[in-house]
Parts: sequence; C-alpha cells; structure tokens
Amino acid sequence: MARTGGAAMHDHRRLGRELDLFDTDPLMGAGLPYWLPDGAVVRHVLEEYIREAERQAGYRHVYSPVLGKRELYEISGHWDHYSDDMFPPMKLGAEEVVLRPSLCPHHALIYRSRSHSYRELPFRMAELGGMYRSELSGVLGGLTRVRAIHLNDAHIFCTLDQAVEEARAALDLIARAYADLGIQAVRHRLSLPGEGGKYVADPKLWQRATTLLREVLDGSGIPYEAAEGEAAFYGPKIDVQIADPSGREATLSTVQIDFHQPERFDLHYIGSDGAKHRPVMVHRSIIGSVERAVAHLIEQHGGAFPAWLAPVQLLILPVSEAQVEAAQKLLRRALDAGLRAELAGPELGTLGARVRAARLVPYQAVIGEREAEADGGLAAVRLRDGRRPGAVPGAELVARIAARVTARGSELWDGGPLAGRPA
Repeated sequence: MARTGGAAMHDHRRLGRELDLFDTDPLMGAGLPYWLPDGAVVRHVLEEYIREAERQAGYRHVYSPVLGKRELYEISGHWDHYSDDMFPPMKLGAEEVVLRPSLCPHHALIYRSRSHSYRELPFRMAELGGMYRSELSGVLGGLTRVRAIHLNDAHIFCTLDQAVEEARAALDLIARAYADLGIQAVRHRLSLPGEGGKYVADPKLWQRATTLLREVLDGSGIPYEAAEGEAAFYGPKIDVQIADPSGREATLSTVQIDFHQPERFDLHYIGSDGAKHRPVMVHRSIIGSVERAVAHLIEQHGGAFPAWLAPVQLLILPVSEAQVEAAQKLLRRALDAGLRAELAGPELGTLGARVRAARLVPYQAVIGEREAEADGGLAAVRLRDGRRPGAVPGAELVARIAARVTARGSELWDGGPLAGRPA
C-alpha cells in the first residue's frame, strides 16, 4: 500500500537515497544494502553507543564467525524448526556449513568452552554480529527487511533465581536507549506459540518460561498484550513494538528466557554444592538489528537526527573567500573537540543556497566580515529548528555543541550561559 502525506515524506527508502545514507545495487543482490559514508557514521555512532551502554551494564563482548556447521544448527533446533528461513548449506570437503541465522548457538558454544562457577553468574555475553536470513524477494524493502543483518544481540547465562531480574534489567536498558535515541515504543507484547507453528514440543518448558516472563512484565509495571503465533520456535518472548509513520508495527527489541538451548548444548555451571547445574539463558536485544533501527530513526526524525547521531554536527559557512581562513580555524577547533564538522565555502554557491542544502545539520556557523575580525573570532549561529542565538565566540560554540552531544538530548540550545562561564 502506497504511503501518503507525511508518511511518504519520511519513507526511509527515499530519505536514505536523498541524504546519501545507503543504497542498493542489483549486482550485490536484493536485500543486501550498502552504507554510504554519512550512513556509515550514523551506524558507527549507534553501534558504539550500544557497546558502551552494554559495557556499563556488565556485559562482556565477543566475536563469533558468521558460518557454522550444519550440525550446530541441528543441535540448536534451527535446522528442524527454522530451515525455511536459512540459506542452503555449502559444501566444504566432507562438511556442510551454513550462514548463521542466529547468534544464539555460537554464544552457547562460547559459554560451554570454559568451566563456570556459580560465583561468575550472571555471565553477560554480547556481540554486534552478522547473520543471514533467506527472505523472499517480495518482502524485502530498504533497511527493514534485508538478507544480511547486523544484530545487537546478547545472552545472559544465569541461575534460575537470577533470570527474572536479568530480564527486567534488560527491559530497563531498552527503555534508556529508546529515551536517548528518541524512539517511542507503541506497546509491549508477550509473544506466545500459535496453532500450526513449528515449535519445540515441550509444554513444561513453555509454561515455565511464560510464567517467568509474565513476572518480569508485571514486576516492571509495563502494560502488555499476549499474542499467539509470535513466539520463537524454542520459547516465548517479550517484544517491544514500534510503528512507522504509516502506523505499521514492527518488533525492534526482544527479551526471552530460554530453557531449551542450555539443555540442547548441555550447558552447566558448578554450584555451591560442587555439583553441576543447568543455567538459564536470557536472550535480549536492545535495538534489534542495526538496519531496522537506523530505518526507524530515519523515519522518526525525518533525517534530522539528534545532534549526537547526526553525520555532520556543525557546518561552518564563510560568507566570502576573505573569511575562509577564520572558518578553517573554527573547523580545526571543532575537529579537535571530537565534533563531526565540515566547511562549506563560497565555491559551493551563495550563502542562502548553502544554508538550504544543509537544512538537516543541527548547527550552522556563519562567519562574515564582522565575525572574522572580532577578537578571538565569532560565529553567527543558526540552529536547525530555525532559531538564531546570535554571534558566539568560537570556543564557546564548540563547547556548547560538545556538551549537547555528550548529553544526548533532543534540545539543541539551552539558551543560558555556558556551564562554568560567567553569565
């Protein structure tokens, strides 16, 4: 169904190409987008934000290969229950290897590779890793349905007594990330099995996991709806739903409590009694796939990303060639402060044309004759929202922008004196 009005204006496929964020090429293949420099900046900043948030929450990061032997996915249950969505096996000598459709089996093997004591639990393992889904051509679109996915995934190996609190903490982490990113969840869903689906046949496992997830949601005070037919093949899950400008829903973030994988891979830890015990595996993803998260951010903000995510945070505009040297000094100051800044000189057109071309850049600094000749150098500030705070010393401008970027807020300018600077 075609989009209309504002929804069409914010279609991430159109904006992604117009703003040089991403594109596709038939020689690369359908559902395999590539990232252009500005889009790569957004993706990189988002990935670094997630890794740091996870690090602060006690996660340890790993890397695992995108290939695995077919036997691995037979053990995990993916081959029996999920093979329709997997790419065919590839022959390597006498072995068959598969592009992974999930990171879970790899993380189970990493956990199993070392002995673990109850004192080490919960053990929180995270990875921003690639995986591949054999999506049908008819459902592919932009960044929301792709065949090469980069998933913000994590698995927490813990005791049964720790599972509810770990899952609840994962929901809190998701909520904090949404606040920083300007994402709004439209609802939370408890996804349960439905009739006719390919699910693991273990009623006790399903009941146990469902009871714990209800406890997580009820304890968090989050309203939710139960939805049959939306569960993973191995267990129920909490889905955090978002909506595009047309109101169409999609799942961005998930939390699951899993008893199936630990049993299939014979995972264990040594308890206080010296005996082996089976851990619980909590799956969680803060932003789901990077592709879907960026697609939603493009549409949510219409390409006008929060300052901390914007590909270019500050554009410096000398009015004429006479002010280029002053503009270059401000550019150097901004770059040294870690800002993503660029200079758009008069060779690119009139000042008005350059201002219009940079309408989505959060901050513009115009340097005319008066600003260039002022002691210490000034810049006439223009904000993306149309405000003009006036002429500001270059050092103060850079410090203000850096403070807003660090705060990750949506407000571009606080209007008050710079912290630590007399009013």
